[in-house]
Amino acid sequence: MSEPAAEIRTKIDYLLPTSRINRRFWAPGEECNTGVYAPYEVTVRNARLAGPFTFDSHGFCLARHQSAITDWEANYTADCAYSAEVADVVRRLTGADLVVPMGGMLRTSGLTSATMQPPAAEAHVDFTTKSAHHLAETLYKSVRGQGAGYDRFIAFSLWRALSPPPQDMPLALCEGGSVRDDEGTHNTKVDVDEIPAGDALFAPIDGEEDMPAATIFHHSPDHRWWYFPDMSPDEVILIKFHDSDHTRVWRCPHTAFRDSSRADAIERRSMEYRGIAYFTRDHGD
Repeated sequence: MSEPAAEIRTKIDYLLPTSRINRRFWAPGEECNTGVYAPYEVTVRNARLAGPFTFDSHGFCLARHQSAITDWEANYTADCAYSAEVADVVRRLTGADLVVPMGGMLRTSGLTSATMQPPAAEAHVDFTTKSAHHLAETLYKSVRGQGAGYDRFIAFSLWRALSPPPQDMPLALCEGGSVRDDEGTHNTKVDVDEIPAGDALFAPIDGEEDMPAATIFHHSPDHRWWYFPDMSPDEVILIKFHDSDHTRVWRCPHTAFRDSSRADAIERRSMEYRGIAYFTRDHGD
């Protein structure tokens, strides 16, 4: 197996300032952005040669977790066996009192299917501040309706590679401290059975302002990008989507990128599993 590079010059897609109606249409096996993006050359550095990277100081961290799951296509829902493993890992890494699983997404750089989506292709965070707070409140009420509430929540993803190294499209992680608080534009997520075409992509959608939305970013030369090459089956990356405590690093933009430095790279398959971690007021609900 070839050796990973200390740093890679590659291109990451960023939103152009001229883009106006920003939506991400999602259908089984296919995704489509209406936003207008362009590739910008960036340096992605090998995080294994630096660090350590911590969740609250950088917005991401690497951890070890040996999963008992072998059938991943049967273990990406909110009530699957893997959800309990995710909750345990996230409680251990964050110290949260309560972790509510939301479900996962399988991705591949190869052929997609009804259960396999393509890798995300632009710098993004999966929530906006508004959508994260709304979801956190809704989920907490659904599982702890009579609870004392929470003082802090973290929307997260636990990411792992399912294919052996070296992977052809690693995950690039933008150090949270290199992103200004005022950066980012909302990108509404629209679930459909089939991706619309033409003018239908931009047609008005009732209630769009209250739909789930991600944050997408314009290019900044200040952004510092990292990657963990050669992810093994017993490694996971915890990514911060939104932390309600903004005195810490509270989000981590990320995206996939193609590693052209590895001639022996293998098609990437991965699992990202989302949830909300709560720091509750009674520390036991």
